[in-house]
Amino acid sequence: MSGSVDGSGTTTDGPASPDAPASPDALWRGRRTTSLAMFALVVLVAFESFAVTTVMPEVAAVLDGRALYAFAFAGPLATGVVGMVVAGAWADRRGPAAPFAAGTLVFVAGLVVAGAATSMPVLVAGRLAQGLGGGVVNVTLLVAVARAYPAVLHPRVFAWFSTAWVLPSIVGPAVAGFLAELAGWRWVFLGVALLVVPATVPLLGAVRGLGPARHDPARADPAEGSPATREAPPAGRDDAARRVLWAVLVAAAVLALNVAAQLPRAWSAPVAVVAAVAALAAARPLLPRGTLRARAGLPSVITTRVLVSGAFFGAQVYVPYLLVDRDGWSTSASGLGLSTAALAWSASSIVQGRLGHRLPSRTAVRIGTALVAVAVVGATVVTLLGLPAWAVVAVWTAAGAGMGMASSRLNVLVLGWSAPQDQGRNSAAHNIGDSVGASLALALTGVVVVSVGGGDGYVGPGPFVAAFALTALLALGAAAVAPRVGVPPTERRPAPGAATPPEGPSPARPDAPSPTAAASPLTAGGSAAASAPST
Repeated sequence: MSGSVDGSGTTTDGPASPDAPASPDALWRGRRTTSLAMFALVVLVAFESFAVTTVMPEVAAVLDGRALYAFAFAGPLATGVVGMVVAGAWADRRGPAAPFAAGTLVFVAGLVVAGAATSMPVLVAGRLAQGLGGGVVNVTLLVAVARAYPAVLHPRVFAWFSTAWVLPSIVGPAVAGFLAELAGWRWVFLGVALLVVPATVPLLGAVRGLGPARHDPARADPAEGSPATREAPPAGRDDAARRVLWAVLVAAAVLALNVAAQLPRAWSAPVAVVAAVAALAAARPLLPRGTLRARAGLPSVITTRVLVSGAFFGAQVYVPYLLVDRDGWSTSASGLGLSTAALAWSASSIVQGRLGHRLPSRTAVRIGTALVAVAVVGATVVTLLGLPAWAVVAVWTAAGAGMGMASSRLNVLVLGWSAPQDQGRNSAAHNIGDSVGASLALALTGVVVVSVGGGDGYVGPGPFVAAFALTALLALGAAAVAPRVGVPPTERRPAPGAATPPEGPSPARPDAPSPTAAASPLTAGGSAAASAPST
């Protein structure tokens, strides 16, 4: 197998004509092995997420760990922030190969520790390692996508990532329950660990060829709030150490946020407010300058991600709760609203992926955030008026469609605004915004529900209306900021008569081996990530 340079400037398998650039479909076919490997890995991560949620009540009962039940979920979210920051600096400085390998090993080690745990503290330790490794893997996969795929394929890649979450969201809980009954809950963790290893082998080979990117001043566009609101090469170790320290503070604030709703009512709100302010203050140095002011360009991309993630995930946890408490649905039936939303998320993401750059990312984000805003406001109205359960399911399906459109294109915009030397840092900032936004919303809605009177069975629409109304404000904020995400350099048409630069990743560094010197690991048949919706 010999390597050749396609029309995007990226190495692919087989012969390629230097006279005609390859079509998007041809470019995609040239990366099918990498795409399938990424898809498999995201499926496994998604399955682990849904499966662990399903078996955790049994785990807590067997290990007598009910007091640490919430921490088993909040802990990985917090350590994931630290992993994201570490991975961002590491990938920019050395390329994604080493952090991807290290993140995968830590993630698998966490699964093994959790699966072998004989006490709840040990299981929580394993979960913390899972979060740390998962944060590293998420960021390095985004960097790998930026380096391995030309920009025209980014919408399609993220459509695959979204689709990878659909099947686990539907069958994951049932499979996890069956596996727990047949072989025991430990195999939910250990089984995923065994499958992750072979799934990552092709990707380990793929990312090995992606070294650090060279500085590319042409991609900097301060007037539009370009990624690189910085114009220097990747930060040094002192700056990286400071960023890790800020990440640890963000993680501590995230944990405090998740604990706040469990405190007595008199303490819950004050602790949540203090933790929320601390989380935003600690996250500020980790985000592009101007994010909290929604400055045009990349800062507004991150702001939109914070707001729309907070709106969607903050409201989603109350959809099945409402259907069970108010409408008397069974626990399994109440998942219908979440399943239809997941299907709509996938379908919408596939649509935007097929349209590619024919649908500008700014337009897609505006449509997606508007749909989420309409849906969350609709959920508030439906609950307030006591409309039937099918209306709740309908509006939440619309919310899923909006997230499929907005989330995929926010990922595209982050890479589009990122100069090569900033892809790790900006991908980390994007994932941090996702985590902090969801954590803030979940904690604050929990406090609001408890304060209004929830938690003791259905006591009227008040608690649910309050939770939906709070997240509706976030959704409306996301829709308002969405037009400011701008048009990144990767989606701008050249002026008439101007030379068209090759689309795709810049060379790793001037002294890197020529891509034609050996077969690339980034292509079909041979050799070459994830951002899950967010999840």
